[in-house]
Amino acid sequence: MPKLTTTEIHEFLQERGHLARIATVKPDGSPSVVPVWFICEGGSILITPRKYSAFYANVQHESRVAITIDEDTGRYRKVLVEGTAQTLFTPGQDDHWRDIYRRIACRYVDDQSADYYLNETLDQPRALIGVELAKAKLTTWRMPKEGEAYTGIWHKRYYEADSKMAGLATGKGEDAAKGDKLKVG
Repeated sequence: MPKLTTTEIHEFLQERGHLARIATVKPDGSPSVVPVWFICEGGSILITPRKYSAFYANVQHESRVAITIDEDTGRYRKVLVEGTAQTLFTPGQDDHWRDIYRRIACRYVDDQSADYYLNETLDQPRALIGVELAKAKLTTWRMPKEGEAYTGIWHKRYYEADSKMAGLATGKGEDAAKGDKLKVG
């Protein structure tokens, strides 16, 4: 699939409403995935786990994580972040970063609802963890735009041998490529 540009990645991560899904490793080595609210600031994905959340405990024992942020309509943009989660603030230090927590909440609900939520959960300590994008592996993709060939949507290794798509991907089916453009509308 076509990759997102640096500008497209930044714009996508700033859009309201996209959930992140963070994958962590449990102490027994098995994977765990949890949907979470996030914000991208200062070049990092920031997430606020509750003190007793399983994924926060997992990050404490194994800091390697994978995070996906995607959309299920439109251009189906996706960002996969594979990196190391750093604990920026441990639970109980919430007053030092509560403004970040509010900004995260405001990405998902209106300001009044965010303030109400924060007030109602004030006595529930949270941590602030971050994954620095510059130190992480980023993989992105999206559906082709109008006029872009579908031959770029998968890596060549995924095409069935001797198929139209395999021929187009290897340059052996250029005449067929004319009919392989995305039709929108």
